[in-house]
Amino acid sequence: MVRAPCLLLLLLLLLPMLCVSETTPEPCEVDDDDVRCFCNFTDPQPDWSSAFQCMAAVEVEIHGGGRSLEQFLKGADADPKQYADMVKALRLRRLTVGSAQVPAVLLVAFLRALSYSRLKELTLQNLEVTGAMPPLLLEATGPALSTLSLRNVSWATGGAWLADLQQRLKPGLKVLNIAQAHSLAFPCSQLRTFPALTTLDLSDNPGLGEDGLTAALCPHKFPALRTLALRNAGMETPNGVCVAMAAAGVQPHSLDLSHNSLRATAPGAPGCVWPSTLNSLNLSFAGLEQVPKGLPAKLSVLDLRCNRLNRVPGLEELPKVSNLTLDGNPFMDPEAPKYQEDPMNSGVVQACARSALAVGMSGTLAVLQRAGGFA
Repeated sequence: MVRAPCLLLLLLLLLPMLCVSETTPEPCEVDDDDVRCFCNFTDPQPDWSSAFQCMAAVEVEIHGGGRSLEQFLKGADADPKQYADMVKALRLRRLTVGSAQVPAVLLVAFLRALSYSRLKELTLQNLEVTGAMPPLLLEATGPALSTLSLRNVSWATGGAWLADLQQRLKPGLKVLNIAQAHSLAFPCSQLRTFPALTTLDLSDNPGLGEDGLTAALCPHKFPALRTLALRNAGMETPNGVCVAMAAAGVQPHSLDLSHNSLRATAPGAPGCVWPSTLNSLNLSFAGLEQVPKGLPAKLSVLDLRCNRLNRVPGLEELPKVSNLTLDGNPFMDPEAPKYQEDPMNSGVVQACARSALAVGMSGTLAVLQRAGGFA
């Protein structure tokens, strides 16, 4: 029988030889249908074997209580081929791992084990990946993910982390979400093309800015991109985002710039030709007092909800648009002057000011902050 090398492999290797405590509450809970399993190992001496309850679950979420997992390094060199059949039999499709300090060697062993699973969605959040990544082995291909999400994950390798991680996954990733990143300055020469990636979400990176976006959007690495989300990402003008997209050669159909403090393009700024494919633009919760100039000439959807527009935009200010949303602007509310007198609302109508989405963060980050997280 094979012993599990670490917490992250516990669910996959199945055979840890750990003591079960009868005095502490179970750290893992499974719903009645054996679909979702949630583990939170916050006890000073956690009962890792409780994760056995997750064996039949489709969706698993494991939090390590912020502790280091170096104690499991001795098993990280185990050959995953010897338990491949057991891993293939798991129902696991969605996995979240968070709140831990993980040696890079352990993370790579985790990905190797997942290569035999049917996992499609992997989320890493509130993790500190320590140490250098081990050399890449030809047979060390990881899982065939459709969605990879990373939130508040730090890497000892700096900006090279994405290129290294990319090489340890099977091709075919369709959705990549990166939030609260410590580094998005990717070395483009090391990054391979993402041939199937249709959605790139860099929301909740308020320090990114338009210069950072230009560095993150490596030219010609995202040929299939259809959706680009930049909520609460430090964007300043739609035109600046257009310039960054043009430099990268991306042709999205949908662009989300909501929850940024947008302003008018500065006089003399270089013009930009928007991608002809763009048909949906979200400028909601952006503090706009007027419709920005230089928007695409034609759109299917333009979202201007919850800004500071005090009058109905004129036709000459707007693109030719099929679906225009203006809800939540002061001119739409007869009581708007009263709200404008409140400096806390800054001219935003009450319905928008009450929303957590109006305070300069995306809804996902707002929910996570209310729930608490790993610092």
